[in-house]
Amino acid sequence: MAHYLVSIDLGTTNTVLAYSELGATPETAQIRLFDIEQLVAPGEVAPATLLPSLRYHPAEGELADGQLQLPWRQDDVAGLAQVVTGRLARVLGAQVPGRLVASAKSWLSHPGVDRMAPILPWGAEEGVPRVSPVAASASYLAHLRAAWNTRFPQQPLEQQQLVLTIPASFDEGARALTLEAARMAGLPALRLLEEPQAAFYDWLFRHRATLAEELADTRLVLVCDVGGGTTDFSLIKVELADGVQELRPQLSRIGVGNHLILGGDNMDLALAHLAESRMAAGAAGEGGGASRLSAGRLAQLTERCRAAKEQLLAADAPERATVTLLGAGSRLIGGTRSVEFTREEVERLVVDGFFPMGAADEGARRGRAAIVEFGLPYASDPAITRHLASFLQQHAGAARAALGLADDAAVPIPDTLLLNGGVFRADALARRLQATLAQWRGQPLRVLHNDNPDVAVARGGVAYALARRGAAPAITGGSPRSYFLVLDEEQRADKPCRAICILPRGAAEGSEVLLSGRTFALRLGRPVRFHLASSTAQSGAAPLAGEMVDINQSAQGDYVRLPAMATVLRDSGSAARKEIPVQLATSLSEVGTLEVHCVAITDADSPQPQAGQPQRWLLEFQLREASAPNAEASETPDAQPASHPGLSAAIEKIDRIFGARAQQVELKEVRRLRTQLEQVLGGREKWATPLLRQLFDALLARAKGRRRSADHERVWLNLCGYCLRPGFGYTLDEWRIEQLWALFETGAQHHKDSQVCAEWWTMWRRVSGGLDATAQLRILDDFAFNVQADAQERGRRPHTLVDGSDDDMLRLGASLERIPGNYKAEIGAWMLMQLDQATTALQRTAAAKGGAAARSSSAKADTTAKAEATQARYLWGLSRVGARQPFHGSAHDVVATATVEQWLATILALDWKKVEPAGYAAAHLARMTGDRSRDVDEALRAEILRRLSAVGAPANWSAMVREVVQLDQADEKRLLGDALPPGLKLIA
Repeated sequence: MAHYLVSIDLGTTNTVLAYSELGATPETAQIRLFDIEQLVAPGEVAPATLLPSLRYHPAEGELADGQLQLPWRQDDVAGLAQVVTGRLARVLGAQVPGRLVASAKSWLSHPGVDRMAPILPWGAEEGVPRVSPVAASASYLAHLRAAWNTRFPQQPLEQQQLVLTIPASFDEGARALTLEAARMAGLPALRLLEEPQAAFYDWLFRHRATLAEELADTRLVLVCDVGGGTTDFSLIKVELADGVQELRPQLSRIGVGNHLILGGDNMDLALAHLAESRMAAGAAGEGGGASRLSAGRLAQLTERCRAAKEQLLAADAPERATVTLLGAGSRLIGGTRSVEFTREEVERLVVDGFFPMGAADEGARRGRAAIVEFGLPYASDPAITRHLASFLQQHAGAARAALGLADDAAVPIPDTLLLNGGVFRADALARRLQATLAQWRGQPLRVLHNDNPDVAVARGGVAYALARRGAAPAITGGSPRSYFLVLDEEQRADKPCRAICILPRGAAEGSEVLLSGRTFALRLGRPVRFHLASSTAQSGAAPLAGEMVDINQSAQGDYVRLPAMATVLRDSGSAARKEIPVQLATSLSEVGTLEVHCVAITDADSPQPQAGQPQRWLLEFQLREASAPNAEASETPDAQPASHPGLSAAIEKIDRIFGARAQQVELKEVRRLRTQLEQVLGGREKWATPLLRQLFDALLARAKGRRRSADHERVWLNLCGYCLRPGFGYTLDEWRIEQLWALFETGAQHHKDSQVCAEWWTMWRRVSGGLDATAQLRILDDFAFNVQADAQERGRRPHTLVDGSDDDMLRLGASLERIPGNYKAEIGAWMLMQLDQATTALQRTAAAKGGAAARSSSAKADTTAKAEATQARYLWGLSRVGARQPFHGSAHDVVATATVEQWLATILALDWKKVEPAGYAAAHLARMTGDRSRDVDEALRAEILRRLSAVGAPANWSAMVREVVQLDQADEKRLLGDALPPGLKLIA
């Protein structure tokens, strides 16, 4: 039986635990803070209210096991033998670069990486142990659990009533990953609460005895929560019950902001950039090198700048503070650099840079921010006040109603403000935000006192739990956002994207919404996938459940794409793969997450649930699928896309060649199948994605027919690869890849036919984007055999291991984006060797003059052409395997920057005027990402820009080296080696 109500604030910077005894009344309830035992020095343990959300991974032999001893047995959820968590981790991380795991919470909401993969510390050197963002978050929770259970062995934490706070702006993917982290930590049962609400709950609880009096003149409260990694806004409406002040006010949350990875971390980073530039200038002035800091060293400098910022922005701040960065290795003393910051310049950089006093109608800017580091997608505009203006504009209608204002063009400003988050411990920042809102409002607004922003959220979580039991004031509001099922994935300026509202904003927790007016035909035994979006915008009335809306191109910022939801429908009463009608039922669970079920109905003509309990299937978020956020495609999940008028004839032709009943078909007709398909469907370059997938399905269903002859197999492989490229981005592609992958281990039927072998590898290269890391590593085994095996080994080749030419392997190896970066480096080394041989051949041919060594003019030209073509192919391969921005892989799997810089040195040695692909390859290898751990050295990038200009390279090549840009269609096609299907766009 639970004895305590417990709340955990799993913060970006600090983790805090608060608790209260169950059974307390409003008069007797007390909220206590839990002192967390943690290492504060090697071998020294002390309690503290704040557990810094940091992990430090010591080098082998750096610390003895006895120096890491805690009052409980340590068992790291990530499996590391040694790990330091909390205050000592901060101390060690400031001393040793590249071993500190920080901002794990920010990574939970980053869809551009696999958040379950070991990627932190980001940019760490080879040999440093890494953990996933989920495991890092779980380790802080596990530390709390162990500390609590040591102190309260009779009342284990996992048996108490738990609340875990999260940013209000966390999308469903980040919420689900947070729950997964809690499960890994041994805390499977808990509720989620939004942090701004928790901060207000804390204030309500502390003023519960005089609440009516305190809020008598308040109609709308703005909660502004700026922490280490995120910025959150919430609006809470205050209403007097029946106008009687003596009664408790009615409180309802009416708006939350979109997710912003913007907070104290960004301010610290801005100061670190300034310090780095001054250190570099000082080193250059003394005749030393002015090299850019590594990602690990920058993280170390950022931690020191954080301390200086907090010191200089405090109410009793000194005039100046010094930031010192120790040297590394043998240059520990001589390499030490220091810079001095004054209070005035820090206020100018942080206060004016992040809280500028603009107008209320000046929203956030869309341009990319200059402050982008550590692989995180920070907000495009660093000005928190401009994001606040956008938020207030979004919720203007609801805010006017709460304030009782007329409907005019002016942006309504709340009359009351509650500040929360560690950032506002800096008095200058709190004063600036208050002044900005007062200027917008035309008069001062009331500021609710937050006595301790570091712990308010944790205390508020307990107050929320007490409110649910009637022992404290409560806030209502239901779902803070509307959820939509996206019907048209293709985004064009002249065509809005259609979507169906599946859960309206304000829907109460635990109440289910059935889309009774929408029926979906789904097939048993096959996975189904739905694409969802959410919106917190409040312009106009909230859409009703089942209502169709247009997501206009101009309003894309109001909608957030969520991870795909999927399930496999299985009927326990039947093994038949039949199609059944279902409806969607959606609810906001009491845990605080979105739940969507497919609910079986009797038939399509009678859209009412069956009597009794209808069969249901829960849709689950696909959190491991890194490709989903990077692709957009035209698709209609609630119905089959309109078929091409020639589809039936095309399938008849496919069936004639590959169908189960063998027909008398001449091989010439087999070889002409693609031509025949183009005659009924049009040129294949115009085959749209839905048509391509329908053709693939027809080919897959007749896969056995490929065995009839080498011609059959060549054509089947060629068409399958073409129709399924790039292997992801469309409904059921994951399932299609699974079915196709089942054929890999059997190999090619006609494996002695060289053209069959070539088509085999072409198919797998084309669909590689849909293969997971395990499948790509399996393909890598065969790749390695084909490029490394000697004659004796080749003689023992199993028939299932398909032969591949160097050209086949080049294109295949370049497409394996999900394999670890060190394997890619080996592929690149092989490509460099081939490139060097081609370059040497060209030099020998050019040097051959007269005599017996001379060749005929035509033979020499032929040799030169072949060598130049080889050069071009391997330069392209290097540009793809060393890409700084993967198309479908995770950013943590790119080749190490130092290795790519070595490749660039080789490419720079070529004559770019004679070798045009050299400039192209260099541009892609030096492509700007904004992530220091992936971007090449600035001086090297400057040299590449100079060379590109000297040879008159296309402007877009230089643009991708100079700034962060998206590739155009031509560059995308050239880099991929294939055109994408019409209607599918990769976002890279």
